[in-house]
Amino acid sequence: MSLSGAEAGVATVPTLSYSSSRAYLECPLRWKFLYIDRLTEAPRGYFSFGRTIHSVLETIVRPLVVPGARRSGEAESQRTLDDWHPSAPTVAGPAGLSEEEILTVYDREWLNEGYSSSEEEARYRALGVEMLRGFYAQMRRDPPRPVAVEQHLEASWDGIPIHGYIDRIDRAPGGGLAVLDYKTSRELRAEDARESDQLSLYQVLVEKNYSDPVEELTLYHLRSLTPLKVSRRPKETLELLYDRLGAVTDGIRAEAFDPTPGRQCARCEFQSRCPEFRTVPAEEQERLRALVDRFVQLRTEEERVAGELERTAEELHRSAADLRVHRVPGSGATAIRHKEESWQYPPERIGPILQRAGIRDRLTSGRPEEVRRIVRDPSIDPEIRRRVADAGTRRVKWYWELEESSRAD
Repeated sequence: MSLSGAEAGVATVPTLSYSSSRAYLECPLRWKFLYIDRLTEAPRGYFSFGRTIHSVLETIVRPLVVPGARRSGEAESQRTLDDWHPSAPTVAGPAGLSEEEILTVYDREWLNEGYSSSEEEARYRALGVEMLRGFYAQMRRDPPRPVAVEQHLEASWDGIPIHGYIDRIDRAPGGGLAVLDYKTSRELRAEDARESDQLSLYQVLVEKNYSDPVEELTLYHLRSLTPLKVSRRPKETLELLYDRLGAVTDGIRAEAFDPTPGRQCARCEFQSRCPEFRTVPAEEQERLRALVDRFVQLRTEEERVAGELERTAEELHRSAADLRVHRVPGSGATAIRHKEESWQYPPERIGPILQRAGIRDRLTSGRPEEVRRIVRDPSIDPEIRRRVADAGTRRVKWYWELEESSRAD
């Protein structure tokens, strides 16, 4: 990620990548350590392995790339793909590179930083050979149609500067573009491709730089040689991502860098700089230890009392319901029973009913009160209103309030 005008502080709009935005959402303070303070993290073996594999795959696939011509004028920053046509012949084979040559490149590009031991490095190295041989054989059988590899793209997305390095862009079967990101991780699920913000951001970048639309998005799992393909993201998904990026940009510009403690702290290398892990001064330890012990004691008592309170309220409710009363006098106060009613309408049940009736646009927010207005609307077919009402779930909650005896009847 880059910051334009960094010497003037962070008030300028940052250029966001997927990794930098994810870092901020995970912990704003860690983002500051990485992107403002420029602190470095120790190398890790799996990162070195991933960079090595990506570099070799670029060497394998780049000879197949058919570059497009740049457009002039206002669209100069875009690229056209006129050199490609859906019926154009594919390139047979990886431009003469043999398996032995690819493994030679692998040896040359190997990064040995961050591995915990020589044994771990050897395991990763053997895994890489297996991956590359499988990828090479698969590519020989079914050559890709790449438009670009390891392509750095930049764009402004409605005022938010974004950028990213895209592993591969192919010509899709329908004539559009297919965005592909290699993954060397141990496991990958279909949901990962469907929910990946990284692929969503890449779709935006590609469509703001190329003249053809994105047709499909793929996470390519190298360990199993499995492409997990999904269709292009709909507008609603991109709007949600835009909102998240906007929140990141606003936070950075406001210099909101508070830590967000969580499970991610266990792997953070900046604990010594983080207030969440700052140690208590020696002269304050005894006093604060006593406060913590008292807090634990009170919390335990609170949990015990909360359980007893819940059981007592439930027994009181059952008795009041059996007697059909709502006011129960005590020695010093009267307990008054109240009912709270709510409705829930699952969108997956309501949406199809309204869609078939041609009134889907009547439901904008999906809030229960909006659905209830539809149920009560006399201009809507009674059968449609009945179906919508039947799709809802009514929930009743009883609770108690206390009235002092001096004000009781």
